[in-house]
Amino acid sequence: MKTLKSLLQNSSCLLVPGVYDAFSALIAEKSGFQAVYLSGASIAYTRLGRSDVGLTTYTEVEQTLSRIADRVDVPIVVDGDTGFGNALNVIRTVRGFEKAGASMIQLEDQTFPKRCGHLAGKSVIPVTEMCNKLKAALDARRSDDTLILARTDAAAVEGLDAALERAQAYMECGVDVLFVEALRTEDEMRQACDRFRGRLPLLANMVEGGMTPIHSADELGQLGFSIVIFPGGAARAVAHALQNYYRQLQQDGSTAGSADAMLNFEQLNELIDTPSLLEDAARYQ
Repeated sequence: MKTLKSLLQNSSCLLVPGVYDAFSALIAEKSGFQAVYLSGASIAYTRLGRSDVGLTTYTEVEQTLSRIADRVDVPIVVDGDTGFGNALNVIRTVRGFEKAGASMIQLEDQTFPKRCGHLAGKSVIPVTEMCNKLKAALDARRSDDTLILARTDAAAVEGLDAALERAQAYMECGVDVLFVEALRTEDEMRQACDRFRGRLPLLANMVEGGMTPIHSADELGQLGFSIVIFPGGAARAVAHALQNYYRQLQQDGSTAGSADAMLNFEQLNELIDTPSLLEDAARYQ
């Protein structure tokens, strides 16, 4: 397996899809993606049926991450929210996520409890407090191949200039990748890229219906981003498919009308490698 560090070094803009469990991660890997992003928001959607407003816990994310790492071989970027508390919580988060299989751990400067970066009403902690949390994260990791991603949500709270100053401070702490959340225009995206181009990889976050204009990985690479995530697209696609499926089942009393929009029993077993699993079972009988 290639490390995330090597993928970032050898890609103009690494395209990373969002996943929310081992099943979605397996499908992403089999679709050819070189890395996946475990979205905290998508865990809230799929495990809790709730919005991303700080309800998801460290334990829920760690368990989900561990199951994904057990199933796929690609690097996993994991959303660590605020680290789930202060610097001591950050230490636990980094050590636990690294042990569970994370290749890069994202930490943000929102107050706790946080909320989705594309929801209104966010607030951010002081720069000094966030720098201390990032230093704790860097000290806590056991391998230099485990990357620390610093995210600032200050653009929507304090303005773009303040957000870029925060990102500068976080870079000086020694983090590996920067993420300025909820950039509202292509001009703001260019300003962020111009500020950090050639200094540190910058992540772009594409949220369908969110604040940031949607661009392709190629377009974002040309702007100066090194990695792009589509964190919630899978959950939104699944929600749309399930709405249609349940609506038709309720209407028809049968799944016959949905046959072309689903995998049948045999196809699903092929996807999840049931034949090889049964071969292993037979070997040990």
